Amino acid sequence: MNANNGIISQSSPYSVTETIDRLEAILQAKGITIFARIDQRAEAKKVGLSLCPTQLLLFGNPEAGTPLMVAEPTIALDLPLKVLAWEAADGKVWLSYNDPDYLKQRFSLIDELVKNIAVIKPLINQALQ
Repeated sequence: MNANNGIISQSSPYSVTETIDRLEAILQAKGITIFARIDQRAEAKKVGLSLCPTQLLLFGNPEAGTPLMVAEPTIALDLPLKVLAWEAADGKVWLSYNDPDYLKQRFSLIDELVKNIAVIKPLINQALQ
């Protein structure tokens, strides 16, 4: 696990698509809403550009996220939560997301509210097993 500028990146043993598929299935099983899945490689291809496989998943739970936005409205810039699966030039696949501790510091959140978004870490670990 690597933290850099508030971003955690973990290597995935799966392809970009399978990595996002696995995480999406776990989130759905937990009743977490999937708001969007964006295949950025496909979008780049539509305009004649090439990009390594890259997919962004936006997800969340309004019951958990709303109290965060009540406490600090600008956190809505980082909510819903986002996870990026991407393939590096060397073919290695990574899963990257905002570190909940970084968001805590960035928005001066209390520990009780950070718990609402800290659930991302174990869910990602589960998807990468």
